[in-house]
Amino acid sequence: MAFWCQRDSYAREFTTTVVSCCPAELQTEGSNGKKEVLSGFQVVLEDTVLFPEGGGQPDDRGTINDISVLRVTRRGEQADHFTQTPLDPGSQVLVRVDWERRFDHMQQHSGQHLITAVADHLFKLKTTSWELGRFRSAIELDTPSMTAEQVAAIEQSVNEKIRDRLPVNVRELSLDDPEVEQVSGRGLPDDHAGPIRVVNIEGVDSNMCCGTHVSNLSDLQVIKILGTEKGKKNRTNLIFLSGNRVLKWMERSHGTEKALTALLKCGAEDHVEAVKKLQNSTKILQKEGDSEFMNIIANEIGSEETLLFLTVGDEKGGGLFLLAGPPASVETLGPRVAEVLEGKGAGKKGRFQGKATKMSRRMEAQALLQDYISTQSAKE
Repeated sequence: MAFWCQRDSYAREFTTTVVSCCPAELQTEGSNGKKEVLSGFQVVLEDTVLFPEGGGQPDDRGTINDISVLRVTRRGEQADHFTQTPLDPGSQVLVRVDWERRFDHMQQHSGQHLITAVADHLFKLKTTSWELGRFRSAIELDTPSMTAEQVAAIEQSVNEKIRDRLPVNVRELSLDDPEVEQVSGRGLPDDHAGPIRVVNIEGVDSNMCCGTHVSNLSDLQVIKILGTEKGKKNRTNLIFLSGNRVLKWMERSHGTEKALTALLKCGAEDHVEAVKKLQNSTKILQKEGDSEFMNIIANEIGSEETLLFLTVGDEKGGGLFLLAGPPASVETLGPRVAEVLEGKGAGKKGRFQGKATKMSRRMEAQALLQDYISTQSAKE
């Protein structure tokens, strides 16, 4: 069967009757990130305005007689509503939906259908799955990569269709209707019961779906594709925002832009260059600081008769090195150490310091110094 929330996605409240109420537990994530088990009740209603999770869309939140519903799940032809307060079977109740959450899910889900259809039409890119996330959504496309031009073309096309105010309607087909074979979709769940719902975007797409959708693409307002990410099994995830999420994203971005303008003392168009200059300055100061630090250590230890080898840097990258000790030994070994570390350096008066590109060969340089010391000791 189709629930009332599927027949009228814009319905915000609904009066119905309690069918059953049984003790149950709900596993959830607490504020500390740990799993928690809540005791409560599974409430079944004759019909519901709260959508149970399915089709990649999370479930609704809302209330039954002002009692919070913490989870809604589908079980065959019925929906289970988890509450922490019991409700009397046979009683009439008023069910209200958290409209902000519901409309957000409608915008993201209809946006996904539109992007999926356009990506297929323009570039034959097939959708294999999608995820409606808390802050952003992702469509998994069956391609190892996408060009920036493809992404831009998809974004332009979907927004043109939004401005065209194309209608979106939902039809119900029986399982034996020949038209079912012509409808796109990724199959039905094993426990599916009742007619098949088909969501149709006029002239664009016709797809099996159980979720809640807008009735006109104009309700999507706008779609912003944020980019792509590498997916699983050599696929690509297309990251997008739809509707009010775009406005919230712009608000956050504008807030960040204002803060950076105040910190960097320049306009938004100069932020990137200003940060690059700061990064370069930081690198220079760090190198100077590291070099000075090594020289301070050498001075403290004293290197007139002791051969001292110091390095600073990442094992997987480059860094700085200092060789200090008897002038003759340093003059002989300094260039050889630089060669081992694939770097360059210079020295005088018992100090040789330089820049290395392969700090991973530090142990080889150390072995070179140890061999030299052993040879000198044997001669003595």
